[in-house]
Amino acid sequence: MSFGVLRTAIAGATLAIFTVPATPSFAQTPPASPNTPTQISPPTTPSQAGDVFGQDATLTGKTIIYVKGTGTWDKAFEIIKSSFKKINGYLDKAGIKPDGMPMTIFTATDDTGFDYEAAVPIAAPPNDPPHGDLAIGRSPDGPALKFVHRGSYDDLDNTYEAITNYLDDKRLEAKDMFIEEYVTDPATTDAKKLVVNVYVLIKSGQSSPG
Repeated sequence: MSFGVLRTAIAGATLAIFTVPATPSFAQTPPASPNTPTQISPPTTPSQAGDVFGQDATLTGKTIIYVKGTGTWDKAFEIIKSSFKKINGYLDKAGIKPDGMPMTIFTATDDTGFDYEAAVPIAAPPNDPPHGDLAIGRSPDGPALKFVHRGSYDDLDNTYEAITNYLDDKRLEAKDMFIEEYVTDPATTDAKKLVVNVYVLIKSGQSSPG
């Protein structure tokens, strides 16, 4: 299954039990019967002690400097990496230190591409705001589920498949937005050695059943 299909299944906002899936070709997992243990596909990337998968989290909005754009899944990492290099260049020139880990906010996806905001948190808006491709904004806030990915960016495909299965099995309804937060800076880290926190924003009043 393609990278874009899996992300669309998550960012399409809902599971089959709520609405028609955003991606018709995606096969939803049927609900388990009351006497059948729930089966959740684990991520296939290496994990370490302390890694979480489906942990309840509450995101707090932060001031961000971001680059907004569109891209295709086959060039996703190169596009994101280029965006962060642009942001880092501005921060270095302006003498501004990041106040958190870089992130990509995916605001829309389909089978072939995505809309995104590559963002770096800062403590406060600068007196002289950036111009051109760079802008000042605020990161999303609210309830979310946290998933940890280790390995290559291409292998996020496997992690997103496991996340989609997890949401389906837990019968959780997601918003049409998700976030990749990079523990390892994508502007400087080998694409095969990444650590990424994936946050799936869920609608209020829900939590992982555990």
